[in-house]
Amino acid sequence: MENFPIINYEKLNGEERKSTMEQIHDACENWGFFELVNHGIPVELLDTVEKLTKEHYRKSMEQRFKELFASKGLENISTEVTDIDWESTFHLTHLPVSNINDVPDLDNEYRKVMKEFAPKLEKLAEELLDLLCENLGLEKGYLKKAFYGPNGKGPTFGTKVSNYPACPKPDLIRGLREHTDAGGIILLFQDDRVSGLQLLKGDQWIDVPPMRHSIVINLGDQLEVITNGKYKSVLHRVIAQTDGTRMSIASFYNPGSAAVIYPAPELVQKEAEEQNQVYPKFVFEDYMKLYAALKFQAKEPRFEAFKAIETSVMGPIATV
Repeated sequence: MENFPIINYEKLNGEERKSTMEQIHDACENWGFFELVNHGIPVELLDTVEKLTKEHYRKSMEQRFKELFASKGLENISTEVTDIDWESTFHLTHLPVSNINDVPDLDNEYRKVMKEFAPKLEKLAEELLDLLCENLGLEKGYLKKAFYGPNGKGPTFGTKVSNYPACPKPDLIRGLREHTDAGGIILLFQDDRVSGLQLLKGDQWIDVPPMRHSIVINLGDQLEVITNGKYKSVLHRVIAQTDGTRMSIASFYNPGSAAVIYPAPELVQKEAEEQNQVYPKFVFEDYMKLYAALKFQAKEPRFEAFKAIETSVMGPIATV
């Protein structure tokens, strides 16, 4: 079994830059996931984010979760449940406009820390996009520009804060059902003591190893489209555990709602074009509307649906 790719981000600044870039390229081509260590976000900040996230769950969300799932009778299930996830979540929006001051039940210290955390993740996401450009032979800034869209209003960026409590029947209900992520690049700060995240490689589910102070990176559907399949989004899921509550803070750096997403011309080979193996062109907001209804289904029919729309109804979409 191959080892899950773990990238030492610091090595990009030294003699091992070339081999580190190759590791990132291989991870994007063959895994859709990798784990960053020494990424530059202060460990003290990560420790504070973890501490306050877990305190917030215990204080404001744990009892609500227990009451909700008790009301659905899920503690006594005897057959597999396929339409709900064993998770407790809330969402923060950072860009284009922050909602952190509007989210109920967050104390001031937690708000302040999450406001400090978000721009560090945003900076890391944009650095990683430029590294992907370099590996793909694209002009520096190409992916960021694609995410900004025709009006230059910039990307959408938000965070899903999740807790996965101990589950009495983990064989019958998922923490989170298998799916690919719809957006661009995802940065995950996860629990280092309670595992559960898995990705599908070939026909095997592989654990994403919990590591203290690491940031797990995965690629969303939009990067698969822009790279015309050279890099791929990958199915992943969360397995509920019988012991412990798993923390997950996933931040999604996505295109702006009006951004037009299509394969980079430099990455579309003539042979693929002739065989109609080119990914579709669409407006990101339209893709998200379709994804909302079909999140837990295969991504390929979503792509094919937009191919059909592109050729039969919409005609060419303006790309500038």
